[in-house]
Formats: sequence, structure tokens, C-alpha cells
Amino acid sequence: ILSLDNMDQFATLEPNHRKRAAAKHLIERYFCQLTEGCGNGACTNEFCASCLGFQPLDHNTAAIRALELYKMNAKLCGRHSAAFPDNSNNLFPPREDFREVHYLTEEKVYEILSICEGKKDYSPLIRVIGRIFSSADGLVQSFRKDKEQHPNTKEQHKTHQAKDEDKDEDDKERTTAMEQESEASASMEGATGSTENRLGPVEVSVDIEAVRRVYDRLLSNEKMESAFLNALVYLTPNVELDLTYLDVYDTNPDYLNIFIIVMENSSLHSPEYLEMAMPLFCKCMSKLPLPALAKLTRLWSQYSVEHIRRMMETFQQLITYTVISNEYDSDSLVNDDECVVAAAKCLKLVFYANVLGGDLDTGHNEEEEPASESSELTLQELLGEERSSKKGPRVDPLEKELGVRTLDCRRPLIPFEEFVNEPLNDVLEMDKDFTFFKVDSESKFSFQSCPFILNACTKSLGLYYDNRISMYSERRITALYSLVQGQQLNPYLRLKVRRDHIIDDALVRLEMIAMENPADLRKQLFVEFEGEQGVDEGGVSKEFFQLVLEEMFNPDIGMFTYDESTKLFWYNPSSLENEAQFTLIGIVLGLAIYNNCILDVHFPMVVYRKLMGKKGTYLDLTDSHPVLYQSLRELLDYEGDVEEDMMITFQISQTDLFGDPITYDLKENGDKIPVNADNRKEFVSLYGDYILNKSVERQFKAFRRGFQMVTNESPLKCLFRPEEVELLICGSRNLDFQALEETTEYDGGYSKDCHFWETVHSFGEEDKRLFLQFTTGTDRAPVGGLGKLKMIIAKNGPDTDRLPTSHTCFNALLLPEYDSKEKLKERLLKAITYAKGFGML
Repeated sequence: ILSLDNMDQFATLEPNHRKRAAAKHLIERYFCQLTEGCGNGACTNEFCASCLGFQPLDHNTAAIRALELYKMNAKLCGRHSAAFPDNSNNLFPPREDFREVHYLTEEKVYEILSICEGKKDYSPLIRVIGRIFSSADGLVQSFRKDKEQHPNTKEQHKTHQAKDEDKDEDDKERTTAMEQESEASASMEGATGSTENRLGPVEVSVDIEAVRRVYDRLLSNEKMESAFLNALVYLTPNVELDLTYLDVYDTNPDYLNIFIIVMENSSLHSPEYLEMAMPLFCKCMSKLPLPALAKLTRLWSQYSVEHIRRMMETFQQLITYTVISNEYDSDSLVNDDECVVAAAKCLKLVFYANVLGGDLDTGHNEEEEPASESSELTLQELLGEERSSKKGPRVDPLEKELGVRTLDCRRPLIPFEEFVNEPLNDVLEMDKDFTFFKVDSESKFSFQSCPFILNACTKSLGLYYDNRISMYSERRITALYSLVQGQQLNPYLRLKVRRDHIIDDALVRLEMIAMENPADLRKQLFVEFEGEQGVDEGGVSKEFFQLVLEEMFNPDIGMFTYDESTKLFWYNPSSLENEAQFTLIGIVLGLAIYNNCILDVHFPMVVYRKLMGKKGTYLDLTDSHPVLYQSLRELLDYEGDVEEDMMITFQISQTDLFGDPITYDLKENGDKIPVNADNRKEFVSLYGDYILNKSVERQFKAFRRGFQMVTNESPLKCLFRPEEVELLICGSRNLDFQALEETTEYDGGYSKDCHFWETVHSFGEEDKRLFLQFTTGTDRAPVGGLGKLKMIIAKNGPDTDRLPTSHTCFNALLLPEYDSKEKLKERLLKAITYAKGFGML
């Protein structure tokens, strides 16, 4: 390998000749100029590392280039530069190379820096930084906690500690709100029996605070920037080889120090790093073994919000920079871009660190019920094959190693939405990515393995492909069944119902299917209303769902209670309805997701958390039972004598369906156990558990059973968070009609210039919702907003007194060409106000 030492040998073959000595000196100057620069920020010499736009070189390349520059007598920067002091009086001046330094400590860095500042020559420190930070062995040994600290650095430590404390003040302000909210959760820890998972300190041998102080000190000097950058460029290929072909982490766990130290560099997000160093570094990090990745994640979870956010932004900027710098198509997928893939894998570590560092609760899990199975032999069993889809949702290896799920985090350090990368979502070919996720996950990377980086709209598209493929699969299985068993089976899930007996008809039919073969629920749904001619291309199903929900959520039925203040429904603990009714609602919610329909349901968020596998806790009462939550919060905060002033026991009272009081003991002999300052946390925990779990256990289990009959084999749980599941089922109430206007298509002679949108924009909010209901079958926007709808406005003849009509299956509005804006508004309002039922036009 060609290096400075080799050049010494080359230039001193005839030591008695001053000409050779001068050549050696010039080559050294070219080498230093290429690797360290001249120190002039405004340098214009293209052969100098200080020149703007200069591409950093590793030492081998710089040595070869230095010889070439010597031969061509290239330009040298001015001898007045700090990096090249004037040594004309002494051709071989004494130079401090610190070659005896094989690793760095904070004290050694400050010692060398002090010498450099005295001489106003930073080249010795630049050379040391370049040599140590480009060596894996040197970096592993550097900044170790077990290295003895020099007493002279105590004042420096105090100075840097004061700076760190100033920075921490910003973190404290940012996280005050989160701490206040999680305070209640932490205060419940002893009462709930769950460890509200705060991890113990992760032991590493590197002194992270010392590394931060060194970076803060050195990165304030512009001359050091290129030294760190060049070193990282030179370091990464060797580290990648070590991780690919040698079990370096298994033999030396301190190898992780390299990644800990490098990630403390606050300049990693700068364009030079993003272009040259970070792609290779991310590739190296992604090759770490799983235990190393988990340890790194646990360590980062103990960092401040500021540090975690900086790392997140670094990887996000790398992904964005790479995506917008390249063009992707069906032949050149973003999934094949090694830089984007590696950065996404590294971002996953920061994401889980963000989860671990947040308000965490790995307890309070709902008991999983075994999936319903058909009593009949499946086609795969008849053919001697295993049904691959029955493997269930996959578990992320890092998630399993950490023992935590995204669902376990009530409030992360950084909002989950900030991990979504919109430029990546824009270029992702979701059909291809879905194939990699389901079929080719071993050899191809799928971004669905990093669902946090995808927005809800992109994920819903992946779920749509999964649902459609399941439908086609069930259809194919049905066709093969008829060949194998000679039976004529229906390839679709057909429901024929009467409007005035919709619950009875739907319940009987779906209950029979659920008992005989739950897999039939995953067939494509077709609904027919008896006595009506509508053909279900989606619109009839939408109205079916709406009518079923209107009936079952009717307060007179008594299945749910309605809170006027929150406008939300909750299970009625005193309901007289049998479990089949609640199972039906669960099936309807699952079918809505499966058939891409939006429902008008109003549940508190705790229902979706429970569906995803988490029990309700006291904190979930905030939106489901806000008055009760406030009372319990006041009990916890009360500073007086709780027992004497409150006079409450562990026995609570409720009213049943008929208004009669019923009592329940939260503990055995609860009426004899007074609530006091010592046991009030336990009382609050048990009260919340009773209201959200025990009192409605029968109703919710039946509800969840129906939901899982449809969704159990889908990737719903591994892709979506509870709030995203709510968006999938209910859609968004934020209606942007401007976005709908921009995406609407026209047919039959209408154009964007017609007076239609002027009329619609003049409607009030309620009329706009009625119009959306009339045209699309729902008054909610789909995931992604109204801009994702493809509405069609078609001309339906000349001026007439007929009302407008619609094909809700296709989001199509058939509009006669009325002769005035007033008539258009009057006819349209009447149509949307009195619309109900289906007919053949």
C-alpha cells in the first residue's frame, strides 16, 4: 500500500542529493494539500482539499495523486498557510506526527489541540484524527471509560458539562408535556402489576459524553471537518468487509463502539456526508448482527430527544436526498437502491429507540383466542399442501429481540408521523413491494418490513392488494373444490337481505357461514336487497353496511350507550342482546376493511387498541369516559385526607339497563376496604380495568371474534397502528372539496368550467356531507383525503325536471344540463336530501 512512509523511501533513495530531498518535501506538501487542505476557506485551487467541491481522497489515492501533481508541477497553495508553514530556512523541520498515538482519549485530543493552537498549525491533529478515525482498531480502542483521565482536564470537563446542561434545558422544555402525561402512567406502576418498562442502563465501554465533548470542540474548527469526512470514507469499506466475512462482533462486542462514536458526529446530515460517507456507513450498520442492532437500539433509547431526533433526521435526509437524486420506474425500483434500503434499516433502529424511550407499557395484553377453523378439509389438505397464509402476521426480528411492539408505546419521544418519508412513498411501486413482502422476502427488500416509514395511504394500498389476492385465492379454491368434490360452490360471499329485516337476515346468513367455513368471509362481498334491482359493484354494499350499523347502534336496541358530550359509543355492560349480535358487528367492521368500504362508526380509540391486542387502562378513560377520568385524576392528585374526606371504598356502583343500581367489588370484601392515600393508585387501576375490560368482557370478546374471522390472516396488525385502523374503518371527517374538484373527471360534454362546483362550494357543511353520501355512498373521505377519490360527473340529457342520480359503485354523478344555476342547486339539494334505495336506470 502506497503511503507517506513509502514516499519517504521513494524520495530518499539518494539521501546525499539535496534534489531528491527537495522532491520528497514537495510530494509531502502535495499529499498534505490533498488530504488536509491549506486551511483557507476561500481556496480556489482544484488540487486542494480546502477548495469548495473538492472530492475527498483516501490516503492511497492521495499518495498516487501527489506523485502525479509533482510530475506536472501543479499549483501549490501559499506557503503562508497554517497547514504549510514557511520552512525555507530548514528543509527538514522537526514535525510532531504523534505516531505513537494508536487510540484517542479526550485528554490526548485536548493535549494535541493545545499544541496546535500554540503553533497555529492544526495539521498534526488533522493527521491524528485521520489516522485513528479511519482505523477500525483505533476507533474501537478510543474514548474508553477505562482509560485514565488526566487531572489537567477537570476544568475542561466542567466547561463542557455546563454547555451540555444548557442543551438539556431545551430537551426539558420539549418533553415537559410528555412527562406530565406519562406521570399518571408511571404513578400507576405499582398498582397495575405491570412494569411500565424503563430499561436499565445499557453498558458500553465507550465514554459517550467524552465523545460528544470532543466533537463539540473540534467541529467548531472548520479545518477538522474534512478530516472526519475523509476518515469515514476510508473506514467504511474495511468495516463492511469485517462484518461480512468475519464475526467481529461475536469475538469483540466493543466493535459496536465504531458506530456509537461515528453517530455522535453532528455533521452527518451535511451534503458532503450524505453524498460520500453515509451511504457506505449505513450499509455497514445494516450488516451488524441482530444482538448488536438490539443493543444499539437500547442504548439510543436512553439518549435525549434532541439526539434521537438528530439521528432520525440524518437517515431521513439521506433517504430523501437519494430518492430525489434518482429516477425510479418498474425496471429500476427504489427497493433495489442499496443506499435507500440501508438507510431505512438504520432508521428502524432509531424508530424502536424512540418507542423504547417513550411512555411504554408491555403489559395489559388481551388474551388471544384461537382462530376459527373450518371443520371441513381444505383444498390444500386434500392436495397434501400446507396453506402458507395460515402462518399469520410475521414478527419483526428486531421487535422480537427487543421484546417490544409499536403498540406498547402510548406516547413516543418523537411523534410517529415524523418517521414517514413522503418522497419515498411517492416513488414506491406498492404492487411490486407487496410481492416482495408476501412471496420474496428472503431475497428482496420490502418497505412493508419498515411500516413506520410509510403513510397510511400507502399501507392501505398494500392491504388492498392483500385483500384482493385473498379474494382471488378463495375464488380459485372454490373452483378447484368443484372439480375435486363435484360440488357447485359459490365463489362469492352473497348476502340477500330485506330492508325491514336487515339484521335478522344478515345475522342468520353470516352466522351460518362463520360456523361452517369462516374462510368464506374472505370472499368478495355481493349484497342484494330483496325487491330492488341494484347490481352490487360496491355501492349496494356501502348502503348495507350503513343500514346494519344504524340499526345496531340505535340506543333503543340497548347494545351500546351513547355519550352526548363525546359523540362516542361504548358497549352496554347490561345489554340483553346475545353474543351473536356483537359478533355480527365485528364481522361487519372486518368486511368493511376487507372490501375497502368506509363506515360511519364512532368508537373511542381504546376499542381499536383492544382490537389490536391491548387491554384498556385508566389512561384510556380520557376519551371513552372523560368525566370519570377527571374524577379519578382528582382523586390521585388530592392532597388532603383521602379516607376522611372522600369516604369511598373498593365497592363501586352503576345503573343497569332499567336504571336500577348494581354494585361491584373491585376487591374481595371491597365494601369494607376504604380508599386512602396508600391504596388509591390501586383503586384507580382496578376501576379503569373494570370499566374498560371486565364489565364488557362478554360483549367485546364476541365483537373481536367476529372482526378476527375476517382479518386474522391479513397483515393488518403488523402494518397499522390503532389510530390508522380507525382511519381505515371510518375514513376522515376532514373534507377538502377543492382536492375533490381537482381530481374529478367529466363525461358527456361537461367540463371543469361548468357551474357545478360553484354550487357545491356554496353548500353548508351538512349539505356537503349529504352530497358526498349521495355520490359515493359515504360521508367520509378515504385514507389520503378526498383527492384520492375518482369522481365522475356525466351529462344525463338536456334540461328537465328530473333529479340528478348517481352510481355510488363508481362514484359517478349523472347530472342533467339544467338551464340555470338556481335550478341546478334546487334539484341537487332535493336529490341528496331524499336519497335512499337502489333501482335500475
